[in-house]
Amino acid sequence: MATEDTQSRAVPAPSHIRQARRTQLVEVTLELVAEHGYAATSLARIARAAGITKGAVLYHFPTKDAVLAAAREQVLAELVADVGAAVDASGATAAPGAYVRRMVGHLAEDPRRARVLVQAGLHEAGLHEASPRRGGVPDGGARPASAARWQALAALLRRARPSGGPCPALDPRTLAIAVGGAIDGIVAEMLEDPSYDAVAAAETVVRMLEGELLR
Repeated sequence: MATEDTQSRAVPAPSHIRQARRTQLVEVTLELVAEHGYAATSLARIARAAGITKGAVLYHFPTKDAVLAAAREQVLAELVADVGAAVDASGATAAPGAYVRRMVGHLAEDPRRARVLVQAGLHEAGLHEASPRRGGVPDGGARPASAARWQALAALLRRARPSGGPCPALDPRTLAIAVGGAIDGIVAEMLEDPSYDAVAAAETVVRMLEGELLR
């Protein structure tokens, strides 16, 4: 009978049990990367934490990078869904503020998720265990994701103008990049100093942003 250690990875659609094991491995990886960092999260460590063999981990994911990628994608999917729901529930004028509040709030509620994104971004950039300040927090450091991020926020800023059109003095792209940098800085500070009030800091950014949009 085939087992996790012996069955080929070219199996058709995963069973409920197989999917449950993959979910467990992703959750275990999130915990380990958040606590120990990317470099120290080996396949052997993941296997021990999950209570299975290293071969069983490789049955579900071909490499350590594949496990980390799955963990990162899960974190990003949760973040995007949460922020998107907050934006959708607000009016056009309030949408940029909702974006900032929920982006910071989501990561502040579970700093492990923020650490996973930082570690994934540092690994992609070849920086590994450097300071969180050197990584792009919400998008994991990937340039295409960063561009998509400011473009989405810039679109919200354009729609938030009371007149419905852009202000000549306001460049939505620049403002979106600045706000994204502020979010990254707030989350990085929170990771380095758990006593830092990231939610209050987000409110400061929202007040500045709304002041710029409404003047």
